[in-house]
Amino acid sequence: MKKIVLVVLLLLFGIALQQLVAADKPRTGQQDSSLEGLSVATFAGGCFWCIESGFESLPGVREVISGYTGGHVKKPSYKQVSAGGTGHIEAVQVYYDPQQITYEQLLTGLWRQIDPTDDRGQFADRGAQYRPAVFYHDEEQKRLTEQSLRALEASGRYDKPLRVALLPAGDFYRAEEYHQDYYRKNPLRYKFYRYRSGRDQYLEKVWGEELKKPIVSSGRYRKPSDAELKQMLTPLQYKVTQQEGTERAFDNEYWNEKREGIYVDVTTGEPLFSSRDKFRSGTGWPSFTRPLYDGAVEEKTDYRLIFPRKEVRSRIGDAHLGHVFDDGPEPTGLRYCINSAALKFIPKEEMAEKGYTKELMLLQQQERGR
Repeated sequence: MKKIVLVVLLLLFGIALQQLVAADKPRTGQQDSSLEGLSVATFAGGCFWCIESGFESLPGVREVISGYTGGHVKKPSYKQVSAGGTGHIEAVQVYYDPQQITYEQLLTGLWRQIDPTDDRGQFADRGAQYRPAVFYHDEEQKRLTEQSLRALEASGRYDKPLRVALLPAGDFYRAEEYHQDYYRKNPLRYKFYRYRSGRDQYLEKVWGEELKKPIVSSGRYRKPSDAELKQMLTPLQYKVTQQEGTERAFDNEYWNEKREGIYVDVTTGEPLFSSRDKFRSGTGWPSFTRPLYDGAVEEKTDYRLIFPRKEVRSRIGDAHLGHVFDDGPEPTGLRYCINSAALKFIPKEEMAEKGYTKELMLLQQQERGR
């Protein structure tokens, strides 16, 4: 018990120290020129670390920025906002391609991440600065939000009235840089915080299996039928992805691949891993410290051997990919040991042509040290 308390205290101390150091870094407030021409939506649902990770997993979303809006103080800091004296709410701005995802689908994504009945905060974060809200940028967004809220209220999913604020969008201040993509920069601390907050436990209770259904059902990724899979895959690919097989170590396509790019599900094309997170593990299989996106893969307990292991499967294709172990390097301490036969490599220079523009932007951001 003493060891558990010590670990918790060390984690909390690490978070506080990082925030103190990062708070001194200047914020530019400038947006990436690559976001020009995209539509924007602004949402609040408690801790922006969690909301950012949820929206960044959706097809058609190009970038999500954490920040502060709705208050009366110019260029507020995290310390000021979290104290509750500025009138601001922690929020995110979502830049998206309306040809790939609609505003209504973004609203569905928001409802699946929050408790819309609690206007005094969200989960472990209490106070008006953490209340749920939609900030509309035009009358059409306002109309669609009102329509979506009526449908959500009529669904009977909640036993209390909805308390989501609907407000006009105003000045949005980008949060300190250490808050941007926090779930990727500090995955262990993020997962620890998220689990302790109770957010996922609440959402699973309210939404159940519907949480796993894709929001963008007409997206580019779909699971082929078994007959289609047998036609498109080699015998080894079919055995690995559909029958939980394992290929031979040091005798597979990508174990020694060093080029820049991404690795996608061979059955659906959905993006799974980045070359920036790949490392030489010495095992003879492609190894990664983390998935490309939070929620890009699913982990299930595998009891096929004497001892339990964590199996890794693709989210949409439900293809067997490999296993994840806790003997990896920093920053996650994890080793996603993946079969080459379950993957298809997309070189960096071909990503835009093949439609992986969002992932290319992420790769470029990683290269710039974000």
